[in-house]
Amino acid sequence: MRIGIYPGSFDPITNGHMDILKRAAALFDKVILLLAVNPSKKSTFSVEERLKMMKEAVKDMPNVEVDFTSGFTVNYAKKVGSSHIIRGLRAVTDFEYEFQLAAANKFVDSDVDMVFLMAGQTTSFISSSMINELHKNGADISPLVPPSVVEAYSHL
Repeated sequence: MRIGIYPGSFDPITNGHMDILKRAAALFDKVILLLAVNPSKKSTFSVEERLKMMKEAVKDMPNVEVDFTSGFTVNYAKKVGSSHIIRGLRAVTDFEYEFQLAAANKFVDSDVDMVFLMAGQTTSFISSSMINELHKNGADISPLVPPSVVEAYSHL
């Protein structure tokens, strides 16, 4: 079974993430949407809130599971028997960071490969931080995020 790991902070999950996830789900037998928890990073939503939004967003995707880790993604991948980490690229600026991350992951575990998927043309501008900023300024974010995210923001 080919398992792909799609990690991120997903604070919140966006339609850009969902676009990458849907395409990854067509490439792998199973994809684990992995909330990579960084305790030193300030988040808008708690781990529990993000997991709830993520699970709701993927409920109709039978080969996608949601999980979380606070450790290295490469170690998580090895634990679940995956040798592929999925990453989305929106722009050239993403490439430099992702290139460094791929090299660091290879250093930790040379058996893990990075799979890069380009963001779709209609979602390439979407980021979690942009969603947070738009929401803070009263913009309608509903076209840019799954319904579970809109619901979560209504409780902030």
